[in-house]
Amino acid sequence: MHSHETHLQGFPNLIQAIIVLPFLISLVIYIVAVIYSNRYKKRWSHFRTISWILGHICAIATLIGPFAELAHINFAAHMIAHLLFGMLAPLLIALAAPMTLLVRSIPVKMARRISCVLKNRYLTLVRNPIIASIFNIGGLWLLYTTPLFYMMHESLLLYILIHVHIFLAGYLFTIAFIYIDPTPHPLSYIFRSIVLLIALAAHSILAKYIYAYPPNHVSPIQAEMGAKIMYYGGDVIEIGLVYLLFYQWYKSTRGSNLAKSIPAK
Repeated sequence: MHSHETHLQGFPNLIQAIIVLPFLISLVIYIVAVIYSNRYKKRWSHFRTISWILGHICAIATLIGPFAELAHINFAAHMIAHLLFGMLAPLLIALAAPMTLLVRSIPVKMARRISCVLKNRYLTLVRNPIIASIFNIGGLWLLYTTPLFYMMHESLLLYILIHVHIFLAGYLFTIAFIYIDPTPHPLSYIFRSIVLLIALAAHSILAKYIYAYPPNHVSPIQAEMGAKIMYYGGDVIEIGLVYLLFYQWYKSTRGSNLAKSIPAK
């Protein structure tokens, strides 16, 4: 993989500060909200808190430090960073139910305003599994099959924008299929399952495409290693996503069957 250190040599600290700062802020805000919730309201789940912390660790580890530098010049390391930053971190952060914690940690009037915002037509549209899949998987196809991947390492602004997109698209993709926070206008499990399977197939096909047709300035050996990491590593995280969706489906079905079995008075 072509080294891009010379092109961004004057900006590494600036890049890290710009991208890492929002994660550090959100990490602190979440912990403060947990402390407030535990003190004045019902105790918050330790699992969700740990999930939030681990999700942020995954994201920050790919943006700062030696591994982030290695991902700049090594495509296999870059692909590991993709799995952590664009797939695992969004999944862990979604499992932390941040919106639920936020709503219960702020005044009632403000919570109602946020609830209204979440019901906005635009947010409902982008939360649609099809749209979320286009943003996430379609964005990856655009990144790795066009000169955009090489250009990302040549431009500071483009580098930041693409990383912001990868994370937000990954988070949006996750919450479009598994409902942890309250979700206005929920879609059926059948619809979400079908779209998810198609999206995961498109992700796997992209890994095979990268194996056969390396991105610009990526050697065939590096492309093969990165493609294998994307294919098999992605499968592990995707299995977790599928499991959560089907588990929620099972719980909802069991609950409805139980309600039907209770005789009416």
